[in-house]
Amino acid sequence: MHIFLKNKFLYFGHYKIKCAIGKRGISRNKREGDHCTPVGKFKFESLLFRKDRIKNLIARIPKKKIKKNMGWCDDPKSKKYNKLIKFPFSGKAEKLFLSKRSYDLLLVIDYNRRTIVPHKGSAIFLHLADKKLSPTEGCIAIKKKDFLKILPMINKKTKIIIK
Repeated sequence: MHIFLKNKFLYFGHYKIKCAIGKRGISRNKREGDHCTPVGKFKFESLLFRKDRIKNLIARIPKKKIKKNMGWCDDPKSKKYNKLIKFPFSGKAEKLFLSKRSYDLLLVIDYNRRTIVPHKGSAIFLHLADKKLSPTEGCIAIKKKDFLKILPMINKKTKIIIK
């Protein structure tokens, strides 16, 4: 079963879930820092989560606990671009262990991951939204209750189709 994103809704089986997308909408020509969500058909690589905040997690996809020293490189000049990193780190990177709850649960979307192209965009996730479903930097965000509802149905074959 696949997830479809259209008009700020995710469609998954019989679920229709309101979501947030990039501040500048959806783009076929995603670039680093453009605040767009990329168009395409992508797999979910893995689940990252805060064990101190998320209990009794049911997932059918590889999962990893987010630790205080974990981040995601968004520095196009780095050899670690669009990869999970550990701090201290000499390049530019986004922290994953945050005080806000948006990264308590996140699914890594395989955008620009198989063959990484610098400046094409990095750190594209499905993660938790804030209460207002505020626009993102390019990720997709949904409410925690919705994330936990669909997570047990997502596996390595599930794709997200962004139109």
